[in-house]
Amino acid sequence: MDRMPPWADALLVPLISLILAAILSALVIIGIGEDPIAAVTLMVKGALGSTYGWGYTLYYATNFIFTGLAVAVAFHARMFNIGGEGQAMLGGLGVALVCLYLPLPHWTVALLVATLGAAAFGAAWALIPAYLQARRGSHIVITTIMFNFIAAALLNYVLVNLLRPAGAMDPASARFPEATHLPTFQAMFSTPDAPLFRGAPANVTFFLAVLACLAVWLLIWRTRLGYEIRAFGHSEPAAKYAGISPVRITILAMLISGGLAGLMALNTTMGEAERLVLNSVEGAGFIGIAVALMGRSHPLGVLMAAVLFGFLYQGGAELALWTNIPRELIVVIQALVILFTGALDNMVRMPLERLFLARRGKGATK
Repeated sequence: MDRMPPWADALLVPLISLILAAILSALVIIGIGEDPIAAVTLMVKGALGSTYGWGYTLYYATNFIFTGLAVAVAFHARMFNIGGEGQAMLGGLGVALVCLYLPLPHWTVALLVATLGAAAFGAAWALIPAYLQARRGSHIVITTIMFNFIAAALLNYVLVNLLRPAGAMDPASARFPEATHLPTFQAMFSTPDAPLFRGAPANVTFFLAVLACLAVWLLIWRTRLGYEIRAFGHSEPAAKYAGISPVRITILAMLISGGLAGLMALNTTMGEAERLVLNSVEGAGFIGIAVALMGRSHPLGVLMAAVLFGFLYQGGAELALWTNIPRELIVVIQALVILFTGALDNMVRMPLERLFLARRGKGATK
């Protein structure tokens, strides 16, 4: 056995990559004349030092969990779904149509029906790239990223010409009925004596995202379909020899991936804005790629990586508000995390594998 233990691959490699990214980020902060220790302290205090900060951190993390899971499922089938952005946009359209045009008596019913609508619209937007990959050999990266632009144009047209209320100026739908409003963490956990999460947008969708992590784990590692997805991802010729249809697996994996990306809209459209707005996704579809890479396409890893990126988002907002450090620096930090956990993964992995192999060899000679 010439590989490191699974726990080291899942935990140690991402941790070292994160430390390297943090060191380089500190050097960048020093380079612009700021104190990296003070910056980190402010980020931690702003993102984790209060229920308000936690509310924003978990709100962002909810978005990244859904998009990270979407990318992870496609990864297991050896596909790179870069269309999470567009699939989440169309998922928002599904949520809006459900909330605006169906008589929903309570938020629990609304959440159930909107979940189906968001997943259906997100999956439908992933279907055409999946079909083109499975039947025509079109590269999934090219088709999904182009479909992001098509989704943005389509959503803009629908909002401006079909869903925008009469007399309104901004490209957004009408507000959803009050019966569809989701309970926020403030409403769920505050008491008259202890107001918590005041003003933070975190809502019940976070728990749905955690359930989605469990559902994806069960799907990938405890079902026949999940086994077929992983077998196809490891070796397409071997999967075909075993009777697994590449067309079927490609389309099913992308449908599941698109549906998960579409579910992100529950948090932004139904939980926070309570209406459909044009730029509600805000790059979360692309952040999902980094989350899946850092989380090793495992639901638990995706959950932890999503919380980390939620921390970076909220902590970055605090830095931009209270210091001279620009908000764009957080993009630099995210890029460094992506660089070390993705493109430079082997730079950390290979020395660790040699270290574990050397230790194993010494143990065998004793």
